Amino acid sequence: MRVLLIGANGYLGRYVADRLLADPAVQLTALGRGDDADVRFDLAAGSPGALTRFLDAVHPGVVINCAGTTRGGARDLTRHNTVAVATVCEALRRSGCGARLVQLGCAAEYGPSQPGSSTAEDAVPRPGGPYGVSKLAATELVLGSGLDAVVLRVFSPVGPGTPAGSPLGRLAEAMRRAMQSGDGELKLGGLGVHRDFVDVRDVARAVHAASLSAAQGVVNIGTGRAVRLRDAAAVLARVAGYGGSLHELDSPPARPGLMAASIGAQRSESPGEHPGGAPLPAYPYPDGCGAWQQADVRTARDRLGWRPRINLEESLADIWMEAACRI
Repeated sequence: MRVLLIGANGYLGRYVADRLLADPAVQLTALGRGDDADVRFDLAAGSPGALTRFLDAVHPGVVINCAGTTRGGARDLTRHNTVAVATVCEALRRSGCGARLVQLGCAAEYGPSQPGSSTAEDAVPRPGGPYGVSKLAATELVLGSGLDAVVLRVFSPVGPGTPAGSPLGRLAEAMRRAMQSGDGELKLGGLGVHRDFVDVRDVARAVHAASLSAAQGVVNIGTGRAVRLRDAAAVLARVAGYGGSLHELDSPPARPGLMAASIGAQRSESPGEHPGGAPLPAYPYPDGCGAWQQADVRTARDRLGWRPRINLEESLADIWMEAACRI
């Protein structure tokens, strides 16, 4: 099976590439903006015609799109998350390759949900911010393209490679600094939110399964279990061997979209502090999804034959190992 992978050097794309390369039946070509891509192409700036010519030359059976961005203003998010997908869909419609499209969406497309509930694929999307809006627009483009396509709505990915600037990455970094300085109290904010954390390697398995399946439409990829961030922090402290106390800041967020995990011994110029050294109020998940998200994963089980395998403790242990090795 000839597979074209777009965004192979991203957080999720790296693990999708590893999973595909482990399958001897897959012949993989990576397309992206980086020098390490087999073919350099910028989806946000390139023309559908140029991509069509490449598709006709390579003739993949499956195109997997892991490209996109979680940061930036509305224009950047739209360009990289929506316009880029429009380019892929248009090129596939023009091409004679007849490839199947596997698009990575995200749970931010759903927006806030009722605490205690599980969000199924037929829920009405109500994204709470520009990131979710840009990803939902991409999903609608894929679903309306007439292509053989499936969109995997990934909930909160965790595990090795978690960006240092992400909520759990910042939490691990704050814990590393606390242990390094011998601080017995770690001050954190915004730990009351619940998210459905799914390991990136399980996400890669889901992408692999989707590329081989006949599933179409939207499929949720999560664990089906929401975990409070406060509990995830406690697990991280245990795997890290941090014996101090976790002190939760009760202040409301001063700037939505900012997560600050601060420790008392940080310098005044450290991220997450006012110039005077006081910790900023924190809100850890700037995804517009409110206090609760939990996936209904029955469709993934029934149509992809997929279930998550890696538990959260293992994912957090991998995050900690990377943070502990950071200088």
